[in-house]
Amino acid sequence: MQDGIDLAQRQREEARWRMLRVVDAGRPIAVSEQIIWRVLSDIKLGLTQVGVRRELSYLRDSGLLELEGEDTQTWFAKLTANGVDVVEYNYPAPAGVARPKKYW
Repeated sequence: MQDGIDLAQRQREEARWRMLRVVDAGRPIAVSEQIIWRVLSDIKLGLTQVGVRRELSYLRDSGLLELEGEDTQTWFAKLTANGVDVVEYNYPAPAGVARPKKYW
């Protein structure tokens, strides 16, 4: 950690926000973890597939996502009502999710 900035933590928080946005874009259909991983890779947030699962679990435990297929090879994610409210700026983002400030 340099100058109080934990880059790994910032990357995880940014990845969580991006994951919520990807899952929101797929509504009402659940989005697979491969699609989420691909989008994060395309925008240079290099998480491993294990890292994607770890952050999806975090978002599930925060009540923002529901996960389907956790006992299978492929996980699918859907936003909860609270997750939709966070993405649509109707509810404060929890600590650990790097949602940008609303500028409009």
